[in-house]
Amino acid sequence: MVEVFGATSTTEDVLSGVDLRGKRILVTGVSAGLGVETARSLAAHGAHVVGAARDLAKAENATAQVRKDAADRDGSLELVGLDLANLESVRACADELLAKGEPFDVVIANAGVMATPLGHTADGFETQFGTNHLGHFVLVNRIARLIRAGGRLINLSSSGHRYSNVDLEDPSFEHTPYDPFVAYGRSKTANILFAVAFDKRHRGHGVRAAAVHPGGIRTELDRHIDSSRIEKIVEEINQQLAAQGKGPFQWKTIPQGAATSVWAAVVARADEMGGQYCENCHVGHIVPDHVTISAISEGVRGYALDANNAEALWRKSEELVRESF
Repeated sequence: MVEVFGATSTTEDVLSGVDLRGKRILVTGVSAGLGVETARSLAAHGAHVVGAARDLAKAENATAQVRKDAADRDGSLELVGLDLANLESVRACADELLAKGEPFDVVIANAGVMATPLGHTADGFETQFGTNHLGHFVLVNRIARLIRAGGRLINLSSSGHRYSNVDLEDPSFEHTPYDPFVAYGRSKTANILFAVAFDKRHRGHGVRAAAVHPGGIRTELDRHIDSSRIEKIVEEINQQLAAQGKGPFQWKTIPQGAATSVWAAVVARADEMGGQYCENCHVGHIVPDHVTISAISEGVRGYALDANNAEALWRKSEELVRESF
């Protein structure tokens, strides 16, 4: 019998009875929140986790429990430096992993920023698109040959992708008024499209890719958002839910938020998750563009799974980073 998981499932629910000894898994963003819990749950089930973070001292402190839980179940954790907002750092991290030559069973592109003020990465890209998408685009493609046949790429996206499709004509807001949430939406749509395009390129040798939405969670990710804005968004969502006869919005715990990442990474069937957008530990369905954002509790916009859109983003990304994959 296949276990059915949902919005309230935790990492421990999803991984119950799962033995990951012998598996090597790369997780980016292991200095806080979802990244730490994702690493902890996988290592606690025997995996060797390579955790990447910009601030290694912060990551060292944040992962004390990861190491403790790993030691109890034959798992382990090692840390590597990675600043996704600096392609020199991204390439150096990739080179370090390639030099070691040790394969991965799963890569979880978890790190990211949200709704930041207008800014730019070291390479001149708008902060959110450059960090959330382009940094991972270069890292993952450079180490793609290290992913074993049967392996997976999991990109952390968000329901926030519904704020905007990608804008390949003006990715850094040089000609468009900047809006933090539109920029976030563009980057999260890019995370999904990258998974779609990567899956197409690598499924032939058994490597699949998917994007996941962890759900609404209070972590460091929302540090740039005014609390009144968050309260207003939740109020709007609750009004919509009430109109539908549903109960109020509930924040997820961090273990609940990380559950979909580990479900897609090591539990879901490859033919089920490959090239898809997943949420609440299942594959999401496409919702029409005319449905308002606050009215949607689940679902993915069609533009985020569109194969032509994915290919156009891939080509534009190669152009921007000046590297072909």
